[in-house]
Amino acid sequence: MVKSTVLLKNARIVNEGTIRQADILIEGDKIKAIDDSISPKDADVKVIDVEDNLVIPGLIDDQVHFREPGLTHKGDIASESKAAIAGGITSFLEMPNTKPNTTTWEAFQDKLDRAAKSSYANYSFMFGGTNDNLDEILKLDPKKVPALKLFLGSSTGNMLVDDIEVLKTIFSSTDLVICCHCEDETTIRENTRQYLERFGEDIPIECHPEIRSEEACYLSSSMAIELAKETGARLHVFHLSTGKETHQFDSKTPLKDKKITAEVCIHHLWFSDSDYKKKGTHIKWNPAVKTAGDRDELWEALLDDRIDVIATDHAPHTLQEKDNVYTKAPSGGPLVQHALVAMLEAYHQGKIRLEKIVQKMCHNPAILFDIDKRGFIREGYFADLVVVDLNNPWTVNKDNILYKCGWSPFEGTTFKSRVTHTILNGILVYHNSQFSDKRASQQLTFDR
Repeated sequence: MVKSTVLLKNARIVNEGTIRQADILIEGDKIKAIDDSISPKDADVKVIDVEDNLVIPGLIDDQVHFREPGLTHKGDIASESKAAIAGGITSFLEMPNTKPNTTTWEAFQDKLDRAAKSSYANYSFMFGGTNDNLDEILKLDPKKVPALKLFLGSSTGNMLVDDIEVLKTIFSSTDLVICCHCEDETTIRENTRQYLERFGEDIPIECHPEIRSEEACYLSSSMAIELAKETGARLHVFHLSTGKETHQFDSKTPLKDKKITAEVCIHHLWFSDSDYKKKGTHIKWNPAVKTAGDRDELWEALLDDRIDVIATDHAPHTLQEKDNVYTKAPSGGPLVQHALVAMLEAYHQGKIRLEKIVQKMCHNPAILFDIDKRGFIREGYFADLVVVDLNNPWTVNKDNILYKCGWSPFEGTTFKSRVTHTILNGILVYHNSQFSDKRASQQLTFDR
């Protein structure tokens, strides 16, 4: 089979802390050369002039819910990975709270088989821990499984891990990264009881961050951190939502040497509790969007490297489901198509440098999960690349939303930046809102 060759000309490459003008030669699915000026030596070379636009590594989203199997009326691997590609996300790690839960090797393999047939992006799946599946956890292949996911707050199916002895055993028994959703279930249940007594089923959405409170988050994340320190486990705390929690994390140690890491999601950096009045249950997430002060502290922690990764926690629900009273409206929302442009809006506002966005959304997920030859623009690495025009405004509306659920919390927002090209494993799969017929996705592997 003849390898295809692609040459990106006039790229402004954002990679490893620098911005550099250069050309990129791609042969097959890998980057062959990066140089100041590369001339095509072969008539069969496909030349793409990116006209001084940004070229960044394909984003790696380490926390998505693509709803397949069992919940595919909300989204599926094909629909949501297609939206991800349009948003510059070329690789994803999907969560185990589907139906059935991904808590057995058979369920894990079933997801791999599904993705091999339908995914538009590179894929892998986290394995779920429960109160009673330690035997399954001990059989996992670390070259195929990126991490273990534990819900310390309630989730779909039998995935709440609330037995402290089980937690200690899991933390002591695996070398995999343990990713935790940290909210204290006892606190949330008591808060919910009090608000139900006061309001009945139709609790005002503004009460969500009081029910799923700072205290609930801090109690759980601090417990998980202490357990990790006690056992030596490798812990990654998902979706921080409070300023208080950020002070538990280290900003000085290089990521490759950290044992305890954290991430923040787009919605906790963008929205605050003042947005509930306008957006209602459409911005109901777990953990809850909290105060503007919390948001400011999350930004501070992101910029000083206490927070290591930016993710989406993409979790689509139908509008019919979301447009319910508080107690019946599910938590979560779709984000993969708009995550990068939202962060680039923050760049335009002077909140964050381009190099830092790439560090947190491309480099650091690759480092944290030992993803093989992705997350960087380097010779010999997979050619997962995204071209961004920083000055090409567009407004999010129903006509350009790609999520199966058909809505976005960003509807009506105008973004200054636009993803113009997405290259996946050397194949141009997306260009100016059009998708290629070629499928180029690969299963992610882990260099362990």
